[in-house]
Amino acid sequence: MQQPRLSPASMFISAWRNRSLVGKLVRREVVGRYRGSVLGIFWSLFNPLLMLAVYTFVFSVVFQARWQGGGESRLEFALLLFIGLIVFTLFAECVNRAPSLILANANYVKKVVFPLEILPMVAFGAGLFHALVSLGVWFAVYLFVYGLPPISAMLLPFIILPLALFVLGLCWALASLGVYLRDVAQVVVILTTMLMFLSPIFYPLDSVPETFRGLLAFNPLALVIEQCRDVLFWGKGLDIGTYFLQLSAGAAVAWGGYAWFQVTRRGFADVL
Repeated sequence: MQQPRLSPASMFISAWRNRSLVGKLVRREVVGRYRGSVLGIFWSLFNPLLMLAVYTFVFSVVFQARWQGGGESRLEFALLLFIGLIVFTLFAECVNRAPSLILANANYVKKVVFPLEILPMVAFGAGLFHALVSLGVWFAVYLFVYGLPPISAMLLPFIILPLALFVLGLCWALASLGVYLRDVAQVVVILTTMLMFLSPIFYPLDSVPETFRGLLAFNPLALVIEQCRDVLFWGKGLDIGTYFLQLSAGAAVAWGGYAWFQVTRRGFADVL
């Protein structure tokens, strides 16, 4: 049996070599999700808007929450909340699906020519599509209310890059573990639900008491959500030192997950 390639370069080479196949599978994934429904692909727009309306009503109307450091506007609260939801939904959609990726595509396992390692890339691509739809809604509302967004919004792709590497690494690892340990899927759903409330989605990071603020440093989404708010709404830039640490950590997680997936994939056929 051919030895799997475990070098960091092979991870990017595989993505580039199979980019056309990844694109086709992402399109099939997005279109197939809404095939046969009345609203079709508009569900990708309707769902985040509905959740945004519910969360905004509960927190800003029922609990009378206001954004620390911001104004009293409920629309401002909604826009800041929406940014956190977009980031979290992208993360949760990919990670929650990861343990079942190989199980749901078992017919590909015994096809030697099919690159199984692209399945997490396809899942991330589909999640990114829905995130971009939600982001388009956010920009439309911001443009209507406040005018042009700050120039710092152009930094958003740089913020998403470390997150993408981190998510892909987790997806590779969880996709492999899900084959051998079927309970992983249930554990991941519980953990992501906990992470939603432990991330600064409904509140700014500064509102967390200093006693517990250090614990949020272990939350991979906390810094990303705050950075997205900074560049999209508050007009702030990025701290270069912190960013390169994020990028290095994301690359390390991606390579670790990819290497684990490549080593363990040799047993997939036997288990399935």
